Amino acid sequence: MSQYQHTCMIRGDGGQTIRAVLDRICDKWTLLIVTTLERGHLRFTDLQRQIPGISQRMLTLTLRNLERDGLVSRTAYAEVPPRVEYALTPTGQSLIPPALALAGWAIEHIAEIEASRAAYEQRTG
Repeated sequence: MSQYQHTCMIRGDGGQTIRAVLDRICDKWTLLIVTTLERGHLRFTDLQRQIPGISQRMLTLTLRNLERDGLVSRTAYAEVPPRVEYALTPTGQSLIPPALALAGWAIEHIAEIEASRAAYEQRTG
């Protein structure tokens, strides 16, 4: 197993499990939702207001998936009108440091990446 220690093959399923988790974490909206919820409990409309460009449908689907995966908790209050709040679970909270590290890496290297993209476009037309 040590030869696969640093690859997807460590799970023995061709990397399916790891890919499924990374697909969830690295999708277009997950990290934005997780980092927004880092501040605490938020209602659906507050989340939608704080994440520019996300549709109601996409927010709903992403929150359901995050709840299913144990990263977000959903609390419904029996009030009129009904109130629902979302919060990070401890597992969701544990995603914050690697998310910030990845964002930091992107910020640190954006100039190089943009220059490389421009050079590629010039070469390939």
